[in-house]
Amino acid sequence: MNIKTHRISLAAGLLAAAALVGSGQVLADAATDEIAKYREMLADGNPSELVALQGETLWKTKRGPKNASLEQCDLGLGPGVVKGASAQLPPFFKDTGRVQDLETRLMTCLETLQGIDTKELAKTRWGKGEMENMEALVAYIVTESNGQKIKVDLKHPEMKKLYKLGEMAFFYRGGAMDFSCATCHGQPDKRIRLQDLPDLRTQAGAAAGWGSWPAYRVSNGQFWTMQHRLNDCYRQQRFPEPIYGSDVTIALSVYLAGNGNGGTVLTPGIKR
Repeated sequence: MNIKTHRISLAAGLLAAAALVGSGQVLADAATDEIAKYREMLADGNPSELVALQGETLWKTKRGPKNASLEQCDLGLGPGVVKGASAQLPPFFKDTGRVQDLETRLMTCLETLQGIDTKELAKTRWGKGEMENMEALVAYIVTESNGQKIKVDLKHPEMKKLYKLGEMAFFYRGGAMDFSCATCHGQPDKRIRLQDLPDLRTQAGAAAGWGSWPAYRVSNGQFWTMQHRLNDCYRQQRFPEPIYGSDVTIALSVYLAGNGNGGTVLTPGIKR
């Protein structure tokens, strides 16, 4: 084969490869569109609605050693106010002297109002026992903020501190895979396994990501809280899972919620 023929063959090969890549992209885009349609169909009867109903019952039921309900739990808008509460979480709470997300705030209410031992709850597997009750309560509360705007107040010094800590955690690389949160969620137009990955550094990306969790996971037929989602991210990075309610998960929540301020709450979401 002479040089001219070789160049023609090489050019033809490159064109064929480009065509294959292009067709592969078209197929991937088509598959992604079908997944989006599937989610839309599921959203009409989101299984989270049943979990939320269970959570509403738990909210109003007298339980625990103190035989009390959670109807006086203050989620940041006053005792018993659920409507819109999760849209402004996590904030700084004066009564505990710390920043709390929805789950750690509920732990405070379970302890103070009902006398439930949350140390045991934190050791419980997802979807089991008192943890299943926590998931149901979360589903109920976030449903009551659906359609509202994310409005997290970052002015308090502790909120500023947690935001910075969350930002550091987001970009921190480590573990066996040398991953960080930003590896998957730190650039635009990225996807994995046909799943679009929002750029959580941006307002639009954080609003889409933070605003659609907690969510029902179709792949395992289970409602996932935000703590569950973040713990699983660490698992996928091959990091040890954070302790339930740890400062790092709260800090990440402050970072994501702060970035997403002004976006619309679409919880509970539907995920693959």
